[in-house]
Amino acid sequence: MSVTSVGTETGPSRWRAGLGRLAAGAALLTAVALLPWLSGNDPALTVLRARSADQNPTPAQLAAVREQLGLDEGPFAHLAHWLGGLPRGDAGTSWVSGEAVLPQVTSAFAVSVTLMLGALVVTIAVAALVSARTLYLGSRRRLHRGSGAIGVAVLAALPKFLLASLLATVCGVWLGWFPSSGWEGPPSMVLPSLALGVPSGAMIGGLLDQSLPAAFNEPWARTWHAYGFAPGHVARHALRRTLAGVLPQLLPTVVGLVGGAVAVEKIFNIPGLGRLALDAAIAQDLPPLQTATLVLVLLGTAAGLLIQALRRALLGPALRDGALPALHPPALPRGQFTRWAAGACAAALLIMVVAGLLRDPLHVDTAARLLPPSAAHPLGTDALGRDLLARLGHGALRTVGVALAVTAVCTLTGLLLGMAAQVGAGLTEVVSTMPAVLAGLLTTAVTGPSAWGAALAVCLVGWTPYAAQAAALLEQERASGHMLASLSFGAGPGYLLRHHFLPAVLPGVLRNALLRLPTTVLVLASLGFLGLGEQPPTAEWGRLLSENQPYVELAPWTVLGPACALVLLSVLAMSGTASRRSRPTGDRRRAGRRVLNRPSAQKPPALPLSAS
Repeated sequence: MSVTSVGTETGPSRWRAGLGRLAAGAALLTAVALLPWLSGNDPALTVLRARSADQNPTPAQLAAVREQLGLDEGPFAHLAHWLGGLPRGDAGTSWVSGEAVLPQVTSAFAVSVTLMLGALVVTIAVAALVSARTLYLGSRRRLHRGSGAIGVAVLAALPKFLLASLLATVCGVWLGWFPSSGWEGPPSMVLPSLALGVPSGAMIGGLLDQSLPAAFNEPWARTWHAYGFAPGHVARHALRRTLAGVLPQLLPTVVGLVGGAVAVEKIFNIPGLGRLALDAAIAQDLPPLQTATLVLVLLGTAAGLLIQALRRALLGPALRDGALPALHPPALPRGQFTRWAAGACAAALLIMVVAGLLRDPLHVDTAARLLPPSAAHPLGTDALGRDLLARLGHGALRTVGVALAVTAVCTLTGLLLGMAAQVGAGLTEVVSTMPAVLAGLLTTAVTGPSAWGAALAVCLVGWTPYAAQAAALLEQERASGHMLASLSFGAGPGYLLRHHFLPAVLPGVLRNALLRLPTTVLVLASLGFLGLGEQPPTAEWGRLLSENQPYVELAPWTVLGPACALVLLSVLAMSGTASRRSRPTGDRRRAGRRVLNRPSAQKPPALPLSAS
C-alpha cells in the first residue's frame, strides 16, 4: 500500500460515499412517505381532524378527503408526484392548510439556521472556557493533573428544555432582559441560543479537554518549549492538532439542532423547521414533512462535506502523506477533590434511590398537590400529589438500564459504521440531522407507543456522534507513521485491528458515550412526553422532568430531584472515564506528574503539522 493511498480518499471511495448519501436520503424520504400508511390510522381521518377538529366525521366527508388528496393511489404515487414537482420549484400544497409548502419550509429553515448559528457561537464560547485551563497549562509545560470533570458533567447534563424554561422565566419574564416568546429579531435569539449551546458546548469542550494533553505530550511540543517558543504559538498548534478529532462532533451536536430543537422551539414559540416537521408528522401532512426532511438531508450532507474539508485543512500534508504522529495521552492523576466529589455523588444518588424504593410511587393525594420539600416528602410532591422521591427511586433502574442499553447499541453501531468509512460517511451525514421525534413517529407507527419503541427510535439516530468520531480517529490512525511501519512488515487485517484501530478509536468513543448518557435519558423522555415512549403512570426520570416542566415557575422543586439525579449520574460517568484514562501503574504512577516535563531521549522529535 502506498503512502498516499493511506491518507487520501480515492475516486472510487468518493463515489461510494456519494452513493451512500443518495441511498440514505432516498430510504429516509421513502420511510416518511409511508408514515400515514404505516401508522394504521386512516390518513383522511387524521387530516380532517387537523383541519377542523371534527371528532366524528361522516363517511362522505372522509371519502371527499380521500378523493381530494388522492390517497387511494398509494404512497409511492404521492412520492413520485412530489419529486416530479421539485425541479420546477413546486413542493406541493399542505394537506391541512392548502397553502404552498415551499414558502413555509423556506421561512422555517431560515429561522432554524439563524438559531443554529447563535447556538454555535455559544457552543464555541463554552467549549473554549471548558478547555482553557488545559490549553493554558499545557502550553507552559505545567499540566501536572487532569482537569476536573465535575463542571463539564453538570453543564452537559442540563436538560435543554428545562434550561429553556428557566431562562424564559428568569431572564425573560422576571427580569425582562430578553423576549421570552416569539421571533422578532436578534434579541429573540439570545435565550434559546443559550439553552441549546451551553450543554452542547460543555460536551464539545469536554472532548477537546480530554484530547489536548496528548497533543502537548508530542515530541514537537517538548522541543518547542525547550527552544523557547511562545506558549501561545504552542497552544495554537496543539489546538489545531486536536480540533481535527473533535470537529466531526459538531455535525450531530450542533447541526442536528436545526431539526432537533423541537422542545426549545415550542417553549420560546419559535417557528423553526423542527417544529414544522413535528406538527406536519403529527397531522400526517406529507408535503411539508417530506420537504422539511429533504432540506435536513441536504443540510446534513453539505455540513458533513464542509467539516471533512476543514479537518483535512487542519491536519495538512501530514494526513495526505501518511506522516501524522500518533497521539499518546500522558498519565495525569486526578485531584483529590474530584475523587471525593465522585464519591459524594455516588453516595447521594444511592441514598435517594434506596429511600425512594421504600415509598409508594403511585399513591395519589389531591390534597397534597405541589407541596414543597418537607420531612414527609423530602423532594416535594407533583401535580397529582405523588411523592417525587418515591417516583425518583422506582424509576432509577428503568431509566439507567434503558439508557445504558440504548447507549451500548448506539456505540457499537457507530463503531461499526465509523470503521466502514466509505459506506458510513454518507449515512452519518444524512441521519445526523434527522430529529429523534421523527424517528419516534416512524417506529411508533410500526410498534405502537412503548418504552422499547422509543428506545428503537433513539438507536436509529443516536449512533451518529460515535460514527463521526470513529471515522475521524480511524482516518488519522491510518495516516500515522507507525501504521505504515506495520504495513511494511506485513501486518494483516487482524493485527491492525487489534493493535492499531481499536486502541486508537475505542477509548475516545467510550468517553463520548458516557458523556452523552444523560442526553440519551432526556431524548427518551422527550419521546415519552409526546406520547411516543414510556406511558404514564410509569416512574422514569426523563418523564418526571417532562411532566413537571410546566410547573417550573410555580413549583421549581418538582424538577429539582430528577435534574439533580441526572447531574449526579453524569458526574459519575465522567469520573469513571477519567480514572480509566489516567490510572498509571508502577513507575508510571510515580512519574505521572513529571511526564510532560521530561524531554524525549529517543528518536528526533517529529515536526508539527504546519511544517510537515
